[in-house]
Amino acid sequence: MRIEDHLRHSAGRLETKTALIAGETQLSYRELDSQSDRLAASLIAQGIKPGDRVLMVAENSAEAVVAFFAAWKAGAVPCPLHASIKPDKLCVIIKSTAPFAILAQARFCSVVDTALAGEISSPVKISFGSMPEKRSDGWLAYEALIAHDGTTALPPQPDSEALALLIHTSGSTGTPKGVMHSHVSLLAACGSITGYLDNSADDIVLSVLPISFGYGITQIVTMVMVGGTVVLEKSFAFPRKILARLVETRATGFPIVPAMAALIAVMQDLQPAFLPDLRYMTSAAAAMPPSVTERLRNLLPETQLFLMYGQTECIRATYLSPEDADRRPLSVGQAIPGTQVHVVDEAGDIVPPGVTGELIVEGPHVMAGYWRDEMASAEKVTAIDGGRRLQTGDLFRTDEDGFLYFVSRRDDIIKTRGEKVSPQEVERVLYALPGIREAAVAGVDDPVFGQLIRAYVALEPSAALSEKEILRHCATHLEDYMVPKSVEFRDALPKTSTGKIRLTAEPSAPEIKDSAA
Repeated sequence: MRIEDHLRHSAGRLETKTALIAGETQLSYRELDSQSDRLAASLIAQGIKPGDRVLMVAENSAEAVVAFFAAWKAGAVPCPLHASIKPDKLCVIIKSTAPFAILAQARFCSVVDTALAGEISSPVKISFGSMPEKRSDGWLAYEALIAHDGTTALPPQPDSEALALLIHTSGSTGTPKGVMHSHVSLLAACGSITGYLDNSADDIVLSVLPISFGYGITQIVTMVMVGGTVVLEKSFAFPRKILARLVETRATGFPIVPAMAALIAVMQDLQPAFLPDLRYMTSAAAAMPPSVTERLRNLLPETQLFLMYGQTECIRATYLSPEDADRRPLSVGQAIPGTQVHVVDEAGDIVPPGVTGELIVEGPHVMAGYWRDEMASAEKVTAIDGGRRLQTGDLFRTDEDGFLYFVSRRDDIIKTRGEKVSPQEVERVLYALPGIREAAVAGVDDPVFGQLIRAYVALEPSAALSEKEILRHCATHLEDYMVPKSVEFRDALPKTSTGKIRLTAEPSAPEIKDSAA
């Protein structure tokens, strides 16, 4: 069974039930199925073939959800990208994926055009939304494509092992890696999630999570699988508006990241049980501080809180059930149903409780590998009976009862606001600013965002850059979640014996100068 088959099944039994609410748009299951049929037919008429890639540069929206299912119905592979992606990174991904089509919200059309400048390939460009002044010639209107008369027959797509999704995540080098999930692996993860969350057609899930990464995408797929309703909001920038929206929509599920939970926890005027319809909340992307967990449980005593751990490479790996949260508030739980996890040493042997080792994840939900990167794929994934084995690169330990505890990441990836950030990528932007002689980036623990990005720089003797100028430069060239929150100025950065800059290198770091404001 493929992902789009679940939409057809839900549309067949729940025709008029609301499947999706996004802003002012509301689609029933019949409408979501029909619109995605028509867009798929238009893509086929344009010449799309099974396996072709469809890049998506858009905020949470009904059009993006329709595009996901249209791509699957055409046998294609959706590749959602963060809406704030910059042209340089988009250009790299375009070169790598050679997309047949690019779907973009109108406000991001200029970013796509800039990324395509000078490229030999000319993908089909589809835009939706207002702001037509942002679109240049050569863009097809989404609205016209879904008005297709539907006479083009949709070919059957029987291969459930086919590639279903490319999610780009930064590796330790900062180069975007395309994580490949098949219909089987994505449905295995989502099926497991719906099981431990006890999802049903009665659920209404409100999500502010970007549809460019796994945690956001699973909210759509899981609700379609069970015939529930998903309500998409663009961000958590205005928390009280989202809390009011939860009440208004009578949401039963609310996926969050710890940064969101912390913002809710500091609101002093909230009354206990202020969300009476909310059956559960889930949290992933970073560790939840126990103090925040306690505050949420006091505010929402009837709401179940599921703490989870996962990677893009396996969507989800573990969950801590609400009944275990009180006894083990620092744990991330145990393996999700239908999968296995182990903590192993460098020889691959399972370590005893209390000993730190690398987390290994096994099951049908593990990715097929990295797009066009056989070497990196071989280092992370091994085929086994019933699925694949993933070496997460993350360090864990277990207790005597087999519950898992995150220790640290083996690489230096910074996780902030639920996103992974490569220090090298930020450092390259810093070095591009005239006047910076040395640069390094690190994550600083933060109770709200998990980590904040801090830049450490040493200036040229003649330079007089201020913190504000450096941050403005970063904001011009990086997605918003990658921009450092502070800058520390030093005479020189510490180095290893081989001359590599390393903030933890010995001897101890040089004296820190006052920030040049």
